[in-house]
Amino acid sequence: MTRTPLPREFLDRPIAHRALHDRTAGRIENSPAAIRSAVEAGYGIEIDLQLSADGVPMVFHDETLDRLTAETGPVAARTAADLTRIRLTGGTDTIPTLADVLTLIDGRVPLLIEIKDQSLTMGATDGRLEAATAAALQAYKGPVAVMSFNPASVHHMARHAPDIARGITTSAYDPTDWAPLPEAICARLREIPDYEATCASFVSHEAADLSRPRLAELKAMGATILCWTIRSPEDEALARHVADNVTFEGYRAAFPA
Repeated sequence: MTRTPLPREFLDRPIAHRALHDRTAGRIENSPAAIRSAVEAGYGIEIDLQLSADGVPMVFHDETLDRLTAETGPVAARTAADLTRIRLTGGTDTIPTLADVLTLIDGRVPLLIEIKDQSLTMGATDGRLEAATAAALQAYKGPVAVMSFNPASVHHMARHAPDIARGITTSAYDPTDWAPLPEAICARLREIPDYEATCASFVSHEAADLSRPRLAELKAMGATILCWTIRSPEDEALARHVADNVTFEGYRAAFPA
């Protein structure tokens, strides 16, 4: 297994969390409108993937439709055709596929893809979402990287797309925040034990936990440190003491001088 470096473009500009969304302007998170806005502003883009019932990667954060649409129930219970007809609440867009988003971005800005945990337990997955993601990215020419909280997903991506940079999304794993994930799993994942085994080249870590000694250790080993989610210029300035770049929302992050 080889370690593929994170492309340098990911350090040139801040990364818009779930694209440059603003509900008051009708740009819903992970929507085509938010993606177009991020591209126009020149920001990198972070998106999330869930899998449809018929095996299509969908750009959507939650496991269920309830928070972001007028529909209810699991995303994984609907086909891609059904999902692409569902309007995102607060805007005019419907749920896009990964292929739709790749066409929209067309390599113009870096794209950071978070593969959402399909096991819901940070355990083994069947690899269907990862395989479908790799297939969708096969002909894509722009700067792209993939990551997941679930190390099993990162392992799958190493197998399906070894030439695409991969990382681990990481956290302080406060058991209260992560319930019902067992405390033992939180304790294990908190120290990022799978970085070496997955041949990751970066982590995207919870911004409030950037002082964790393990991050300094990884950075000394050559890991790129990204962080989530920055919501003010003041928090961004603090995060940049550790992080090589930030994922932001709710304000317009400044480009590095």
